[in-house]
Amino acid sequence: MSTETATRAALKGGEWLIKESIPSETFTREDFGEEQLMIRDMCNQFLEAEVYPNLDRIDDLEPGLMKSLLTKAGEQGLLATSFPEEYGGLGKDFVTSTIVNEYLGAGHSFSVAIAAHTGIGTLPILYFGTPAQKEKYIPKLITGEWAGAYGLTEPNSGSDALGAKTTAKLSDDGKYYLLNGQKCWITNGGFAQVYTVFAKIDGDKFSAFIVDRGTEGFTQGPEEHKMGIKGSSTVQLYFQDAKVPVENLLGEIGKGHKIAFNILNIGRLKLCAAALGGARRALTNTVEYAITREQFKQPISNFGAIKHKLAEMAIKVFVCESALYRTSKWVDEKEAELLAEGKPFNEALLGGAEEYAIECAMLKVYGSEVLDFVVDEGVQVHGGNGFSAEYNISRAYRDSRINRIYEGTNEINRLLTLDMTLKRAMGGRLDLMGPAMGVQKELMSIPDFGAEDETPFAKEKKLVANLKKAILMASGAAVQKLMMKIDTEQEVLMNIADMAIETFNAESVLLRVMKMVEQKGEAACQLNLDIMRTYLYDAADKVNKSGKDAINAFADGDEQRMILMGLKRFTKAEPFNIKDARRRIANKMIEEKKYCF
Repeated sequence: MSTETATRAALKGGEWLIKESIPSETFTREDFGEEQLMIRDMCNQFLEAEVYPNLDRIDDLEPGLMKSLLTKAGEQGLLATSFPEEYGGLGKDFVTSTIVNEYLGAGHSFSVAIAAHTGIGTLPILYFGTPAQKEKYIPKLITGEWAGAYGLTEPNSGSDALGAKTTAKLSDDGKYYLLNGQKCWITNGGFAQVYTVFAKIDGDKFSAFIVDRGTEGFTQGPEEHKMGIKGSSTVQLYFQDAKVPVENLLGEIGKGHKIAFNILNIGRLKLCAAALGGARRALTNTVEYAITREQFKQPISNFGAIKHKLAEMAIKVFVCESALYRTSKWVDEKEAELLAEGKPFNEALLGGAEEYAIECAMLKVYGSEVLDFVVDEGVQVHGGNGFSAEYNISRAYRDSRINRIYEGTNEINRLLTLDMTLKRAMGGRLDLMGPAMGVQKELMSIPDFGAEDETPFAKEKKLVANLKKAILMASGAAVQKLMMKIDTEQEVLMNIADMAIETFNAESVLLRVMKMVEQKGEAACQLNLDIMRTYLYDAADKVNKSGKDAINAFADGDEQRMILMGLKRFTKAEPFNIKDARRRIANKMIEEKKYCF
């Protein structure tokens, strides 16, 4: 470890925007340890042996099948990765649990069931349960003997989770809470034994409860017929004076929002991981198809239009990997820091995810949109066959669409990205004012036309630094102009969030490739350099477009002209032949017959 790395304080959530990161302190997929690679391979083998041969049976909701697959995964330890050893878990770090989510994420409906079970189905009890609750439920949940589910959404409260109508009232004898209401879109609801259910005590104190299958007054509806993830059990839950023992109150009365929102932070990052796993498999399937499908007496993989698609899919997957594991390691390190300070296990894990809630929101948006892009282009490469149920890409296409809706819609997560950043700045957790003033001063000064920096990656680093300045400039101007009305200008907020997502990704992929070159040499990383430079070239244009849309919505006259000139200056990228770069990227995958980066 270099002295610089050893003495630098870890970046706080959102601080990447105003501070420079260095490659040596950036965790990447290439840093996986031997045990992590073994767990990755276990996940792949489980899907190949247990899931892929049964995809049609899973989609037909064959009774007992999904529950039996969860039990088998439990027997192999795949449900227990990040749970404490005292409850029978493996006690692995956050990065390792992210690897499990990613590689099991290629399992279509099975990946939804297992992610819901190990995440929202189990974590509320682990993080907020009493010792007695943890002892009773966690060991059976992490072996797969019991399955977990999560009841938050209601028919009339989707994104507005706190607008729930389900109520809880203490019984006259003080032994039970009587729950009344309805929950919908409950993953694993048809076979779970344990449900975390949210209700308002006395109609106003938003709280959480552990509800067991078989509870008197608790019933479920039939399986929903869905566009995709057809094999994922999805039902409605009904409560009619359901008698939940008082000892099954989860956490504190009136503090249910802490459980709901903290669990979502972790869920968003894990959803990105699962979407990434699905995207990688869909891309490999598409490469294989393009090689074997012939038109005009040659494989369609020979055509430039197809190579462009394959390469763009690969670029997005590689970039998503870079941002995901950079953030996962940050969460991991924050957890370790909090544990070292003497925080209890549950507070440390929640604290790690809360610290990087901004990044988790961005990852959820990008990961789900990468998967949507990959499966959509995958169908296009398959042509008419992509519309046939005989080809797996059609299942992948249907299954993908839900990811932009649950764990908070992508619109909500875009709004949260900027909302959380601004609130941290106003609360003193994030010093945006100084850097924003520096950008404003730079705009008013004469540009420095001194000698060009010729050090490796100088131009790429300068571009990323300038993209950050563009965000600070646009967001600072928006806050100054719109003041308290900014919350009502959702289009502007989403534009700036898109600038942030592109810039965070650009920096993440640059750091990863710089680290690869440091370790392997430039000659061995030519294709990785192609991926990084193509992404940065495109990101500059995307940041420019989002910035223009935002600025034109709130500025006019001389102010508008000055800010737009600054935007043009900060989003100027060096000329680069992306056509040839994409061809090189695609040719490598065609040679390897898979995504190979």
